[in-house]
Parts: sequence; C-alpha cells; structure tokens
Amino acid sequence: MLDGILLEKNGIPSASIVTDVFEVTGRAMAEQWGLPYYKFLSMPHPIANLTEAQLDQRAREMAPQIVKLLLEGQG
Repeated sequence: MLDGILLEKNGIPSASIVTDVFEVTGRAMAEQWGLPYYKFLSMPHPIANLTEAQLDQRAREMAPQIVKLLLEGQG
C-alpha cells in the first residue's frame, strides 16, 4: 500500500491491493500520507492459505480492475 501511495505522489500510476480486512487500515494509511482519496483494490481475506493456482485465479479475476485503475488514474 505504501509503495503505491509513494509512487502516486511521484506521478507514477499504481494499483495497490489489500485484503478486505485491511481496507480501513489502507484508507487510514492513504490519509496519513496525504492522499485521502487514494483508490485501491481489495480482495477477500485470507490469502496466506491459498494455493498458487488459487492466487493465480484471483489475480486473473482482478486484472480488469487493475487495468481500469491504472488507466483511469487517481483523478
């Protein structure tokens, strides 16, 4: 999350992803770092117990949202 915020602050498009239980934390972090309206994506928690194939599937499902966020930007 912080990497994405810092990239955006330096004019480099980013697409940060958190699991849903960290959405509030992500919002607080964005606000703390001066980007209160920073857009980021979330996916269901947990991910630590997923197989590589399951993670790959989640990534494939999120790919359109990631592309959209990168193309539309934060504005």
